[in-house]
Amino acid sequence: MGAEEHDTGTSEVSEPEARTELTRLSSDERFHATGRQKAILIYLSERKFAGCEEGTKAFAIAVDVLGRTSSFESSVDPIVRIEMSRLRSALENYYEAFGHEAAVWIEIPRGRYVTLFTRSRLSIVDSSGGGNHDIGEPPVEPIGVPKTAAPGIPRRSRFWPVVVSAAAIVCVTAGVAAGTWLYSRPVLTQPPTVGVAVGALDPELDGEASLTRDMLLTALTQFQTLTVSAEPIGPHASKTDYHVEIRYYADGEDRNVWWQIVEGKSGHLLKAGVENVKANGKSPVAMREDVAATLSGKLAATKGVITLLELRKTSDSALGNVCVLHAEGALEDGDARKIGRAAKCLERTLKLDPKHADAAAALSVITALNADEHSTARAVQLAEDAVAVDPLSDRVQMAMARAQVAAGKTDGALISANRALALNPHNPDVAATLASVLFSAGYWDAANDMAADAGRSPDLVPREAILVKALDAYRRGDWSDASLLAEQVTGGGVAGMLKAAALGQLGSPEAAQRLSEVRAEFPDFESTFRARMVAHRYRPDLVASIEDGLRKAGARFRLKTLASAYARED
Repeated sequence: MGAEEHDTGTSEVSEPEARTELTRLSSDERFHATGRQKAILIYLSERKFAGCEEGTKAFAIAVDVLGRTSSFESSVDPIVRIEMSRLRSALENYYEAFGHEAAVWIEIPRGRYVTLFTRSRLSIVDSSGGGNHDIGEPPVEPIGVPKTAAPGIPRRSRFWPVVVSAAAIVCVTAGVAAGTWLYSRPVLTQPPTVGVAVGALDPELDGEASLTRDMLLTALTQFQTLTVSAEPIGPHASKTDYHVEIRYYADGEDRNVWWQIVEGKSGHLLKAGVENVKANGKSPVAMREDVAATLSGKLAATKGVITLLELRKTSDSALGNVCVLHAEGALEDGDARKIGRAAKCLERTLKLDPKHADAAAALSVITALNADEHSTARAVQLAEDAVAVDPLSDRVQMAMARAQVAAGKTDGALISANRALALNPHNPDVAATLASVLFSAGYWDAANDMAADAGRSPDLVPREAILVKALDAYRRGDWSDASLLAEQVTGGGVAGMLKAAALGQLGSPEAAQRLSEVRAEFPDFESTFRARMVAHRYRPDLVASIEDGLRKAGARFRLKTLASAYARED
C-alpha cells in the first residue's frame, strides 16, 4: 500500500480494534510464533497502547520479557535481535497467507522495536465505496445486512424454500467436512518449551552460578530444537514442557554441574546427570563458557537429551518439528529406510505449512543425497526457501552449505557453514558440517581441527565428524586407521564404501563382506559411484584411491575415466 494509504489506515485503527486483533492473532494456531515471541509482541503492544510511540530498547525487552539480568549487553548477547527477527518473519508470513481474514494488521518495522496497527489493504478498499474491487470479483457484502432485490426480480419467489433448503444442505455438508478435517488433520508439532533454573550448592558461588545461567540461556536460544521459556519453572509453569534444574558446585579449580530434567505437566523426573569441566588454567569467564557449551549441547543437540525425549513421546502421525527430529536422527544413523520415511513426513509437513523453514532445510539435506542433477536443483531451492523464511537458523545455513556443495559451489558453502557457526558455535553438528565442507574444499588441516572440535563431548560426536577423520586417514594412506574410524561411523553411504575400500587396501578377507553390504544398500553403486563422489566434491585423487580400494575388495567399475565424471560437472 502507498504511504498515504498506510497513514490513513494507521490513524483509523482504534485501541479496542488493535487489542481485538492482538488477542485474535495470539490465539490463532496458524500464527507460527513461539511463546517468547508472542510475549514480546504483547509487551511491545502494551507499550504502544501506553503511548510509547518511539519504540522500546533491546535492554528493556531482554530484562522485562526474556528474564535477562541488569547486566545485559546487546552487543554481547544477540537474543533480542534473534527473537525480533523471527517475530517479524512470523508476522509477515501470517499476514501474507491469511491477511484477507483480518481488518487490522500488526507490523514491526525493521530497525525499530515498536508495533504498528494498520488497516489491511482489503479493509481500505472495501471502505472506499466499492470502486476498486478486482475485476471479476463482486463487492464483499456485509454479513447480516439483507440485500436489496434487483429491479424486476421479486424479493421472494416460490423457489425460495428450495433455495433455502439447498443452502442449508450445503452449509451442513461443508460444516461436517470442515469438522472432519479439523479433527482428523495431523498434529503439527512445535519445538518444546524449556524452563531453566540454575543454583549453587555453595552460597559463595551464587554470583558465578547466576552468570553461568545467563550464558546457558543464551547458548540454548541458539538451538532450533527447543524454545527457552521466560517463565520461571515451578508448579505454576504448566505451559513449559520440560523443567531443567541445575546445581553448580566446585571441585577445586574444576566445576561440576549436576542437572535433572523434569516433565512440566506431571513433575516426573525424566533424566539426570553430572558434567565435569576441567579448569586447565582457564579464566573464570572461559570456564563459564565451557559449562554453557557443554550443557547446551547435552540438552539441545541432535543427540541431546531433550531431543531424544521428544522423539520417544510423539506419535507416528505427527508432523512438524518431530519430522525434523526424525530426519536429523535418521541422517545421523545413516539408515536409508529411516531417511526415506523422514522425507515423506517432511513433504507432508511442507504441504501443510509451506513456510516451515526447518522442514525445508531437513528435506534439502536428504534430497541432496540422491546425487543427480534434478535432486541437486531441488535441494538448492529448498535451502533457498528456508533461508528466505529463517536466515538466522543454524539448521537452515547448514542445509544451504550442503546444497551448495552438491551444486559444486564450495566457496558459497564455506560462507554458509561459517555463518551457521557464528549463529550457533555450541552445536556439534555445525562444526561437523563445516569440517565436511572444508574437507571437500581441500583444507585438510582445518577440516581435522573442526572435526576434533565437533567431538569435544564424547557422547555427542556427530557421524560426519568421524567420517571426515576417516576420509583424511584414507587420503594419507593410513588404511588401518581409516578402517578403524570408518567402523565407528553408523550406517552406509560413503562410510560403507570407505569401510570396504580401506579393508580392500589392507587385503582383509572382510572386504568382500563389507562390499556386499554396500551393494545391498546401493544395487547400482558401481555405475553410480563416481557421480556420488562428485556430488560430495571429493578431490579426484582421493576418489581414484577409494575406487582402487573397492576394486581390490571385488568391485567392478566401468573403464570410463574419473576425469570425465568431473568434466561433466564443470
